[in-house]
Amino acid sequence: MSYIPKTLIAGETVLYRARLHWIVLLWHALAGAVLVVAGLAILIGAAAASRAGGASPAAMIAGGVLAVTGGAVILAGILRRNSTEIAVTNKRVLIKTGFFGRKTIEIFLSKIESVVVDETFMGKSLGFGTVTVRGTGGTPERFDRIGNPLEFRRQVQAQIEGGVSQVRTA
Repeated sequence: MSYIPKTLIAGETVLYRARLHWIVLLWHALAGAVLVVAGLAILIGAAAASRAGGASPAAMIAGGVLAVTGGAVILAGILRRNSTEIAVTNKRVLIKTGFFGRKTIEIFLSKIESVVVDETFMGKSLGFGTVTVRGTGGTPERFDRIGNPLEFRRQVQAQIEGGVSQVRTA
């Protein structure tokens, strides 16, 4: 079970979930692919040399290490993306990052001062940006490369407004 459902308080429901954009995988995928291709090229070359009688165990080991390292780099990107959970509930904004270690931020909607969205040209074109959530009296919490950041902000603002209007009518 993921982190967010386990931490919901009584009467709290998840209304919106956000994810890190796929762009967080880009550099991991590129670097990993280069390492895997280089490792496979070395392994193929070493295998050909082995058939010709000039086998080099060091080349085989180096090729294998490069290929495995490339796979690990790609896996690290996937873990980073999949281990980040972002949600807006009817009471809080919850953000959890990390796989081996964990960082959590939980801000009650009534304590949020502002939600700032920063999109570069590329981010706006591809649909990702940086979201900074500032709580009352707290430090700003910045989250990079969130997919569809304007919708995230809209969901937070809608819940804050909904909470304010409910307080006014109560």
